[in-house]
Amino acid sequence: MKRALFICTQNRLRSPTAEHVFASWPGVETDSAGLGADADVPLSTEQVAWANIIFVMEKAHRNRLSTKFRSHLNGKRVICLDIPDDYEYMQEELVRLLETKAGKFLRQS
Repeated sequence: MKRALFICTQNRLRSPTAEHVFASWPGVETDSAGLGADADVPLSTEQVAWANIIFVMEKAHRNRLSTKFRSHLNGKRVICLDIPDDYEYMQEELVRLLETKAGKFLRQS
């Protein structure tokens, strides 16, 4: 089972979209959070511990994740999707980008 955690800044648009899109994929459990001070769901150490693959939307998120949760990332795969904050929740283009960029890591082998 792949436990995928999706992280953006505010947990309002990109990461909740990814959580929703991949929640129905076989063999995948999803969660999402934000790294910003005003995130709807602020990232917790429990979420990091739960995940076995972590997706961040931007390089800045990877840097902040590494700084704030370094001791909890041992052995975790962190993948930067390079998806800018230019999309609305469940926007068709965002869904396609997520399926293309993250999907290859979540397909059952």
